[in-house]
Amino acid sequence: MRARGAHVTDIIVCVVAADDGVMPQTREVLNLAKSENNVQLVIAVNKIDKPGADADKIKNALMIEGVQVEDLNGDVPCVEVSGLTGQGLDTLIETISTMAEVADLRAEQTSKAEGHVLESRVDKGRGPIATILVARGTLRSGDSIVAGTTWCRVRQMMDDKGNLVKEAIPGMPVTVAGWKELPEAGDEVLQAVKGEGDAKQAIDNRQRELEKRKLLEDVLKINESRKAERLDREEAAHAEHTGVDRETPEEHKGPKELRLVIKGDVSGTVEAVVGSVSGIGNDEVVTKVVHAGVGEVVESDVNLAQASDALIIGFNVKSQRSVQQHASSVGVPLYFDDVIYRVMEEVRKRASALLPPKIEKHVKGEAQVAEIFNITIKGRKQRAIAGCRVINGVVEKSSRVRIIRNGEELWEGAIADLKHLKKEISEAKRGMECGMALDGFEDMQPGDIIQAIEINEVARQV
Repeated sequence: MRARGAHVTDIIVCVVAADDGVMPQTREVLNLAKSENNVQLVIAVNKIDKPGADADKIKNALMIEGVQVEDLNGDVPCVEVSGLTGQGLDTLIETISTMAEVADLRAEQTSKAEGHVLESRVDKGRGPIATILVARGTLRSGDSIVAGTTWCRVRQMMDDKGNLVKEAIPGMPVTVAGWKELPEAGDEVLQAVKGEGDAKQAIDNRQRELEKRKLLEDVLKINESRKAERLDREEAAHAEHTGVDRETPEEHKGPKELRLVIKGDVSGTVEAVVGSVSGIGNDEVVTKVVHAGVGEVVESDVNLAQASDALIIGFNVKSQRSVQQHASSVGVPLYFDDVIYRVMEEVRKRASALLPPKIEKHVKGEAQVAEIFNITIKGRKQRAIAGCRVINGVVEKSSRVRIIRNGEELWEGAIADLKHLKKEISEAKRGMECGMALDGFEDMQPGDIIQAIEINEVARQV
């Protein structure tokens, strides 16, 4: 969203809170300002009215980031403001006006309208609407415009104060109603030269071009699939010829997927949520957005999530009770929120739940084998009994144990019998002598260490 804003504007106002300082978001804006060659930058130090606000500290921090303000012999204007009291806002507006005048920022008003979609959403009363920033020309009610793969005959325009307007000049943001479908944030807006007919023709051409690209992508996917199948057959033939077992499908699988269906109130927030959650994961689990769109969560979203085993995230939107009941009946999880950091935390938590736990082993007790006795049980069967002394902690009969010889682990398993002077015992404490038979291991030797271990499963985080 910030990148799109930087791309369509002439002057960036970077707001830095006096009580927070330079934050990651601030660095992102500063980097965007540096990357856009024709964009000017002005710093607004906000919350200057708060006790302890230190504008000089902010200016020095900005210098570390490579931004030198005018007060420190630089060329970047810096204005101290307060959004609460209004302090400095007139100065900020005057500074922006001066920068625009010096840069001679002008735009043609008599040509066909051009601009960019800043935001789009579905309004219950007006249908698909889009906020457009006019870059050049004049946009009027009744004009036909094209954005992406949809078009609009401007039915209604509102300015940033909610007032109905008949025309919009360069630099003016307006909310436009009359779209056939919802455009995407970032789409370029162009006015059709000959009205509605040209708009429809332009959309048809763009749709055909998209279909060609999609067809090419499908062909590439089919070719990749055929190549994979051919390699699979070759591996199978090689395995059959050499007698070497192939990997099982489970061994060959890649990372697990947390699939998501994302719905939001406007296209910009949907884009932001998708961008924020897409990077969550690691080599073992990844997030995959199977669908993202604008509007409330509806039954078709639930059906898609059910088919793809996905979590539905509703950002700043709701759903009807019937949709929630349907989701519950088919086992589709729903998550609604309006704070992006909480959404990210929820996705991170659910992705972490897909990770296998970390196995931690703790030694509870140790016994050293002194000698080996072979006894006969049930008339014929021989069993090796280790005569031991517990040298550390406690060895319980229910414990899982492992054999350590010369510092290396030989075996891990369970205790079959634990006795003291021919008496069955449940545990042997430090200093006690005991006889121990292991379930499935007979090759014990004097000097071996038998460790009683506790195994804990620890949840992992992405």
